[in-house]
This record gives sequence, structure tokens and C-alpha cells, in this order.
Amino acid sequence: MFQLQNLQSLTGLFLTMAACWAVSEGRSRFPFRLAIGAVAIQVALVLLLFGVPAAQTVLRGVGVGVDILGSSANDGAAFVFGFLAGGPQQPYPVTTPSGLFILAFHVLPVILVVCALSALLWHWKILKWIAKGFGFLFQKTLGLRGPPALAAAATVFMGQVEGPIFIRAYLDLLTRSELFMLISVGMACVSGSTMVAYATILKGVLPNVASHILTASIISAPAGVLLARIIVPPDPIEARTDFDPKAGDKTYASSIDAVIKGTTDGLNVVLNVAATLVVFVALVAMLDKGLAMAPAFQGAPLSIERALGALFTPLAWSIGIPWKEAPAAGQLLGVKLVLTEFSAFIHMSHVAPAALSDRSRMIMTYALCGFANIASVGINVAGYSVLVPGRRIEVMGMVWKAMLAGFLATCMTASVVGALPGQLFGG
Repeated sequence: MFQLQNLQSLTGLFLTMAACWAVSEGRSRFPFRLAIGAVAIQVALVLLLFGVPAAQTVLRGVGVGVDILGSSANDGAAFVFGFLAGGPQQPYPVTTPSGLFILAFHVLPVILVVCALSALLWHWKILKWIAKGFGFLFQKTLGLRGPPALAAAATVFMGQVEGPIFIRAYLDLLTRSELFMLISVGMACVSGSTMVAYATILKGVLPNVASHILTASIISAPAGVLLARIIVPPDPIEARTDFDPKAGDKTYASSIDAVIKGTTDGLNVVLNVAATLVVFVALVAMLDKGLAMAPAFQGAPLSIERALGALFTPLAWSIGIPWKEAPAAGQLLGVKLVLTEFSAFIHMSHVAPAALSDRSRMIMTYALCGFANIASVGINVAGYSVLVPGRRIEVMGMVWKAMLAGFLATCMTASVVGALPGQLFGG
């Protein structure tokens, strides 16, 4: 049954599109048909994944698989790091069990294991055919040409820079709009490795969290395509020409080779995530300590979180968060933009139940599930500079707008989910 809060979420749906239209390079070419199609695809996928019994069985299987992956990764980490990773031989009495949760030893190893597993599934062509299936869907429903559609689909599972690798030979041939779309979709989604890590962080905080994380990344792709097309409308050449997609140069010699190279790639991701969190948390802490020297505002010291909370409170309300909970949700959006979605999910796992209801936590899971943050700007510039060096200046000129499109795409996804009846999700 629809309620007023469902209608409230529609505000965010139109607000995200309006914000992108305001910075559009072609305001007279708003893609009305694409807007209807993208939202319809999102709604259809949510109804399929949460409303069809067979799909629910699959999602429950995903949840079980995530638990197995997480526990298996913890076993591997405990073997290497011992009691620091929760190993059985604790050298001292444990009086605060929650203190044993160390991000570096409980979450980052999950990324390492899933990267290796993803490479193996790609080599076995399982993940490749899934990506091609979604690529075909995006091509037929969103009007994308073959290679960009394949890269956008691969991005959902492999990551914001890893996805475009599969069409590396075509990157020089993409139009400006297609290149911008790829960067935006990369920031709107997350990779398979981080999906499991987020589910590990939010386990016990949100029921059926693995299903929501997986759904969030998949359905944010159409939103990313739409908002990117609003900001940088398609070039007419796209409607007149096409080319046959091919797999690209991400291949492995054998299953063992896939596991080894996947582990190496995963190590790079783990180091990137760890280093980014250290640096950005330190920078924000530095700013907070500087702001603490200023006079208190409304009885409390000034801080980045408070400022971002105030800034994003209206946006949080527009996607369906009750006004009394909107400041806490707004802070999470700000943390995601400045400190990465990892920090935002960790923050949400510590938010008191009284500050965010179960419905609000579900909506915020969708709003936070994307790579759109300041750190990703550097990651994309560095990645595309290697993949397509001749377009480095072009990428640098559009990457900040792509971050905006990716950030608003996850908010648009959250709005779509918030506009649907809670009974669909078991609420």
C-alpha cells in the first residue's frame, strides 16, 4: 500500500534529474524517453528481484554465499594475522567483543578473496556471460551502442576502471557523451568485491543486506546512464554508426593464472582502499581540529560532518527519509562524498536505531552504494590516463561532472526504492 512517504521519495526522483539538467551541456535536448525507460527498468528490476519467488530464492542464495565468502575470508585472514583477525587464540581476556572488529583484518581480506574469485569466474566465462546479458539489456533498452553497453554492464561487477578495460580497443572511438557516460556509471555503481565488503560491514544492521547491496549496484547503472545523458547529451553520430563489440584484452591463460592475477589485482584494490581511507580520514580530522578552534555553533563545535549534514539534509528528505532523521542521513551522504562509501557504511553501522529507522537504513543503503566520491576523481583520471592516454585532458575536464552524476544516480535509485511499497521488501 502506497503511503505519503512513498510520494515523498518522488521528490528526489525529479530533483536529481533537475539538478543534472541545470548543469547540462544541452538543456534543450532533455531525453524524456530515456528518463521514462531508465526509471521503468529500475522499477522492473526491483519488482523482479524482490517480488518474484524464484528471484527471492536466488537473492537468499546470494546472502548465504556472501556469508560463506565473508567467513572463508576471515579464516584466511586469521591464519595469517592470528588473533588480530579474530583467530581463536586470544592472548588476553576479551571484555569488549566489538573491539575485535578491525577493518584491515575483517573487511579488506574479503575484497582480496572476491577479486580472485571474480577473475576465476570471468575465466570460466560465467561472469562474462552475465555481463554480456546486461550489456544486451542496456543496448536494447537504453539505446547504447554495443561496446559502451558491454563496458557499462562489466562495470557493475568489476569496478569503475576495470569495466572499461574490456573495450579498451574502442575507447578512442567513443563519443564524448559515451566516454562521460562510462565514467558516470562507474561512479554510480560498485564492484563485486566491495559489495561483499559492504554486506560484511552492515551484517546485523539491515535485514537481507546482501540482496539490497547487489540490487543497488545493478539498478544504479540505468540511473547513471540517464543522468550522464542529461548532462552530456548523445552525439548524433551514435544514431548513425555502430561497431561490433569484442571482449577486449582481459584474458587469463588458465584457472590458476586467473586466481593469481585476480589476487594481484585485489591487492592493488585493497592497498588503494586502505591508503585512501587513511589519507581522507586524516584530512577531515585535520579540518575538524581546525574548525574546533572556532566559536561553538548551537552549543556544539563546528565539524565537517555537521556542515555536510546540514547541506544534504534536504536531499536526504527528498529521497524519502523522515525530516527528523534527515540530518543523520545527510551526514552519511556527506561522509560518502568526502570520505568514500566505505566510511559512510561504517558510520551507518554505528548510528543508533533511534536516529535511523529500518526503512531509512534501507533507503540509505541504496543512496550510499556507489563510488562517487572525491577519491574516485583521482582514481578515474589515473585509470583512464593509462587506458586511453590520448583523451586524458578530456577526461580531466569531465570527471567532476561525472562524480556529480554518479552521486545523484545513487540518490535517484534510493528515491525509486523509497517510492515503492515497503511490503515489497518485507517491511
